[in-house]
Amino acid sequence: MFIHIFGFRWRSEATEADVARATREILAFKGTIPGLHEVVVGPNLSERDQGYTFGGCMQFASRAAFYAYVPHPAHTALLEWLVPLIDAVEIDLEA
Repeated sequence: MFIHIFGFRWRSEATEADVARATREILAFKGTIPGLHEVVVGPNLSERDQGYTFGGCMQFASRAAFYAYVPHPAHTALLEWLVPLIDAVEIDLEA
C-alpha cells in the first residue's frame, strides 16, 4: 500500500468555487485512476494547520500505481488550473 497525503495553502486569488471544484475533481479520481483505492479530501480541521486549510489522503495499491497516477490525464488536467492557486505540501508513505 502507498499513501499520498497533501495540504494546500490557498492563494488570495482562489475562490470558494475553486475549492469546491478541487474537491469534486480530486474525489472523482476514485474509479478513474487505476490502483487508487481510497480518496479523502476536505477542509483541514487542525488548530495547528500552519495555513494549510485544505488537504487530503489517497491510498494506492502500490508505489507503482502512485507513479502511474502522476502523469494520468485527469491529474494533469487538475494541476493545470490548480497549481497557480496553491502552495502545497506532500507526504508519501509506503505501508
